[in-house]
Amino acid sequence: MIKSIMLILLLGFLFSKMFEKIKLPGLLGMILVGILIGPYGLNYLDSGFLKISSEIRTLALIIILLRAGLGLDKEILKKVGKTAIKMSMIPCLCEGFLITFTASKMLNLPIIEAGMLGFIIAAVSPAVVVPSMLELKESGLGMDKGIPIIILAGSSIDDVFAITLFTAFLGMANNINKSVGVQIAHIPVEIIGGIILGLLVGIILHKVFQSLKLKELEQLAILFGTALIVKLIGDKIGVAGLLSIMTMGFVLLQRSCNIAVKLEKKLNKMWFFAQIFLFVLIGAAVNTQVALDAGALGLIVIVVGLIGRTIGVIISLIGSDLNFKEKLFCAIAYSPKATVQAAIGGVPLVAGISSGSVILAIAVLAILFTAPLGLIGIKTFAPRLLKKEEDIIEKTV
Repeated sequence: MIKSIMLILLLGFLFSKMFEKIKLPGLLGMILVGILIGPYGLNYLDSGFLKISSEIRTLALIIILLRAGLGLDKEILKKVGKTAIKMSMIPCLCEGFLITFTASKMLNLPIIEAGMLGFIIAAVSPAVVVPSMLELKESGLGMDKGIPIIILAGSSIDDVFAITLFTAFLGMANNINKSVGVQIAHIPVEIIGGIILGLLVGIILHKVFQSLKLKELEQLAILFGTALIVKLIGDKIGVAGLLSIMTMGFVLLQRSCNIAVKLEKKLNKMWFFAQIFLFVLIGAAVNTQVALDAGALGLIVIVVGLIGRTIGVIISLIGSDLNFKEKLFCAIAYSPKATVQAAIGGVPLVAGISSGSVILAIAVLAILFTAPLGLIGIKTFAPRLLKKEEDIIEKTV
């Protein structure tokens, strides 16, 4: 296991720097390392380590969502709130149902199984999108209209819709008694419940930090440990635990601003190591042979889905003050897939669904196709399509 950790840290860091040297996102280098040394490549990673890889990815995801919550500006969030809510569901629904229709016609999948595929693919990857948006936020790109905040908030809820609807289609295939209507009605319960849980825990954390004289590292340990508890509670009671974690960080920022700023700086240092494990292990979960089996038809289904997502983004941004270039960037930034596809792409196959192997193949292909292109798109087009806050201030002076 020590050998696996060494390979992930050293090679992940090295490839990240190499990709940055050639003006590509470092995350791509890390994903490539995972593919190379993972079980479907050279198979250098310990099998015991791979068994806990999903838990390690979750830990890294918690760190980045805490960072996101601790960095959410209340005034900007108020300004973009309605748009972010629309972005959290409309693009996902457009993509999911368009893939469902396309897969049923082109791949001759039963409509229920096509629905499973649709909402596996429809989930945007917070593991890829959130770090990219935090970088834009720190650089000031798009912050005049809160674009990184819109995408941060929207992407954190997008997965709730996708996973719930996937579960509904899986339930229909397995004749589970719970009706589709009940499962869909549970979506707002998950979202609202997640926000309430995060609010309550955030308030408790604020009181703890105010009443106890703790060192910064002690506060960080409490914050991170509490985030883990929140995730477990969310899973147990059926609310969006990851959304709770972001909300918890946001509440802490509003009530204990000085503490929150210091904790965010500490989390930035943790993220340096966590991102390497996250993206290398995402790469390790990718079976390239399975992706190749999906073939051209699988790729067409994914592209059609992305067209549906783009249409959904444009619909969501109607009535906002974003111009055409900014709307185009939002569509690009909302395209990467990775986390959910790696996590649940194989579930239909394990569940004995007849087209499970096809669904898995297209899910893997979606990661290989959209994660690199999405990352390159964000890095390439952000400076071209978005404005910096200071640039706007200079023009108005």
